[in-house]
Amino acid sequence: MKDAAQTRILAVALAIATLAACVLALINLQRENGFEIPTDGVTWMESAGGLRADHVPAGSPGDRAGIRTGDILVGVNEHPVERTAALVHQMFHSGIWAHANYSILRPLKHATDLKNAAKLDIQVILVPTDRSINQGLRFIALVYLSIGLYVLFRRWTAPKATHFYVFCLVSFVLYAFKYTTELDTFDWIIYWGNIAAGALQPALFLHFAVNFSDDYKEPASRLRRRILCTALYLPGLFLIGLQSWAIAYWSATGVLRHRLDQISVAYLALYYVTAAVIFRIRYRRAESALERQQLKWLTRGTMLAITPFTLVYAIPYLADVHVPSLLTKLAGLSLVFLPLTFSWAIVRYRLMDVDLIFKRGVTYTLATASLVGLYFAVVALTAEMVHARLPSLKTWGLLLAIIVTGLIFDPLKRAIQGRVDRMFDQRRFDYKVTLVEFGRGLNSQTDLRALLDSIVDQLPQALLVTRVAVFLAHETESRPAQETFELAASHGLTNLSPSELKSLDVGFLDFDRPEANNHLFLENPQQVLRLPEMQRLSAARLDLNYYVPCRVANREGAGTRTVAVIGLGRTNDGDFLSSEEMEVLESLAGYIGIAIQNAQLYRKLEQKITDFERLKEFNENIVESINIGILAVDLDDRVESWNAQMEVLLAKPRAAALRQPISELFPADFIARFNAIRDEQGTHTLYKFRLALPSGESRVANIAIAPLVTRNFITIGRIILVDDITERIQMEAQLTQSEKLSSIGLLAAGVAHEVNTPLAVISSYAQMLTKHMRDDERLAPVLEKITQQTFRASEIVNGLLNFSRTSGSEFTNVDLNELLTDTLVLLEHQLKTAQIRVETNFDSQLPPIHGNRGKLQQVILNLMLNAKDAMFGRPGATLRIATFRGAGRVLIRIQDTGAGIEREHLNRIYDPFFTTKTKPQEGGHKGTGLGLAVTYGIMQEHAGKIHVESEVGVGTAFQLEFPVSSSRTLAPPVAIPVSKQEPDRKTIHA
Repeated sequence: MKDAAQTRILAVALAIATLAACVLALINLQRENGFEIPTDGVTWMESAGGLRADHVPAGSPGDRAGIRTGDILVGVNEHPVERTAALVHQMFHSGIWAHANYSILRPLKHATDLKNAAKLDIQVILVPTDRSINQGLRFIALVYLSIGLYVLFRRWTAPKATHFYVFCLVSFVLYAFKYTTELDTFDWIIYWGNIAAGALQPALFLHFAVNFSDDYKEPASRLRRRILCTALYLPGLFLIGLQSWAIAYWSATGVLRHRLDQISVAYLALYYVTAAVIFRIRYRRAESALERQQLKWLTRGTMLAITPFTLVYAIPYLADVHVPSLLTKLAGLSLVFLPLTFSWAIVRYRLMDVDLIFKRGVTYTLATASLVGLYFAVVALTAEMVHARLPSLKTWGLLLAIIVTGLIFDPLKRAIQGRVDRMFDQRRFDYKVTLVEFGRGLNSQTDLRALLDSIVDQLPQALLVTRVAVFLAHETESRPAQETFELAASHGLTNLSPSELKSLDVGFLDFDRPEANNHLFLENPQQVLRLPEMQRLSAARLDLNYYVPCRVANREGAGTRTVAVIGLGRTNDGDFLSSEEMEVLESLAGYIGIAIQNAQLYRKLEQKITDFERLKEFNENIVESINIGILAVDLDDRVESWNAQMEVLLAKPRAAALRQPISELFPADFIARFNAIRDEQGTHTLYKFRLALPSGESRVANIAIAPLVTRNFITIGRIILVDDITERIQMEAQLTQSEKLSSIGLLAAGVAHEVNTPLAVISSYAQMLTKHMRDDERLAPVLEKITQQTFRASEIVNGLLNFSRTSGSEFTNVDLNELLTDTLVLLEHQLKTAQIRVETNFDSQLPPIHGNRGKLQQVILNLMLNAKDAMFGRPGATLRIATFRGAGRVLIRIQDTGAGIEREHLNRIYDPFFTTKTKPQEGGHKGTGLGLAVTYGIMQEHAGKIHVESEVGVGTAFQLEFPVSSSRTLAPPVAIPVSKQEPDRKTIHA
């Protein structure tokens, strides 16, 4: 009870002192704003003969008027001034923005007296004194008061809390009280309040530094500390006494005022520097991590505040060295760093954090004291009004007024009390604000591993705990609905090996049951008897005292689920965490849970994106690798996809085709067919569609057109498949040709055998009749014609036999150059007779081929005879024969300058009995249509190829390809240039 009464008395006293200081500071600010002090900007000091200009700032009114340092002021407005008080009196008499007439004596240079000094009259315009520095000092005062109130309300029971608040309150008075020189009663109160604060504030600060740590355990040490702390206030009391003595007994001169100010500044700087040194020494000697963090910021803040103040302001002021006004103001404002760093130490490192349980009684005591004071003030005012307005009621009227006022005031009191309660019930996390900021910033981290590492790194630094662990939840395969936890990250668990960490059983971390608390507290993790054996062993190994769940909302339905659990041990000093710290952790766990869930979702999303990209790449590879042209168009018929086969087919790169209308890429006949089926459903196929390419070549393709739909069966375009079947059709034509030749060969063999016998008889009898009727002029020519026609029929039959005969001849190595030379010898007479010039160009290094010499000679002979017949009677007829080498191939080219072959006949020249010699020229003979058919069959027997190039009126060229004797593997033909060759006149038959 005694302690409670003392607490209430102290609280009321502090509340009254704080309220009085704030009211006086506000009134002082108001009076200062309404009272201007005229000045000439010159620092005057008493000297022989008058006032000497000690310092004339550049740009000041005195400087602009012409006053120079060292000038002697003897009078103002014809009034002598021997003391600064007289000068101030004359300035106030003149007023601001008025002209004051200064009588100046300007000594000669290097003169020791005022003899021969120049007498000057200078008009000076007086201006208001610049008191802007006072506003900066008042800001410092508000910072001090705010920090002091914060510590008082949140750390009332902590050691040194009251001391620290008194220090902040005195600092508020020191920097907020600025007397205006009116020197009335109120101004004297402000003056002496500032003097007392200036004497007490450095002593309180040094006392705080000396008394910060509880290093004094012994009674003797405590006694010495008390004596030392008491002695710290003696210089301040001396300064107050000195100020009083000076005012009472000494003459008020500028020199005296300057010296007193120098003593005050020296006292302030000395105590500040001493406190900084003490903080530094204690910081180096501190063993507790918490104390080191506290002292580190106290030391840094003190050094940051007093260094510029001491170096730029205090030392020059004591040495009478003039510093620019701006630097002086900045040096004075640097003192704001002192309360700001104290604030940071309080918020970040728990300065004076001993008892974190907030005493509501203090709050109610302060609130009640304020309400009582206001209550009695209202009662007194009401009673005075009743007494003045209704004097007839006398005492009864006063009592009635008090009762009515009390009844009206009670609801007001409850409203104010409620606001106070709501204000102080809000969570104010002081030094743990950084934890909340850390929690809010967690959502910016999307990497789960980096997030977990950040959690286990930040929590030990903020809470100064030795052990931290994070357990992540995952669903088991056997019981998907139940989540288990595994250790994902830790700090300080150095006593556990990796195998022990994997074998931990943390089944006791079940926070999803209905009766689960907001955290689990294990006072002694080594002896948790209520847990099963394996879980008890795991809890002992972890040695964590607190387990806080990180909950998030369920994906479906109401309620929450636990995605992670944070485990924490004791502090570095071996203490448990406070209830307020647990509140912060529980709030922070919500942020961490959301951050972990986001990181897990982000990881799953990244995995899905990777899988999607891999699948997309796989599908693109399929589309690019398939031997079918594939393109997709949107609803506006613009190309959206274009695979490699389409690039080859239309000779249009993908970059040039994308986003182009399909009408600019395909011929008009295809676009017409494409538009015709636009509104029809299903897939449509254009079989053996002849596609004209931009190069002028024509290709045959099967084209499938199908709608391109989404999963919801919404048509977003069309997909077109172009299957180039040109080579397939050529192969089918060759196969048909081979089957046709095979059938005709079988037929020809039967016909030849049946026809040969009657032809032999007819030929024999016709020859016999010709011998007997040689002299019969009428019948002899007839018999001669019969004989010739039988020979012709025999040639046809023999040709059919050669065409149909299955080769069983022996294949040997054949030199094509030698074979061509022998064949030319056989036809030399016929070629000369037909006036055909022969040009040969044989490769001397031509390798041999594997074949039948007789059949190969028949092929060459047929081609040469056809060339001779084509050039019969044409001027300048030339037969060119050449041999070439290729990659594993040997080539023969036989080219003439004959009439050429019509384009429509090129595809039929290998058909049996098809001939272009239906109307032979004079001296020629009609063709049988079997020469090229037989040639084609022989080339197939030799695994060769035959190509024809022809242009009407220019000539025809046949090219034969054979594999060399060492390899029978077929290879593509080597292109041999032909003069005046046109692509549309070239056909290849193999």
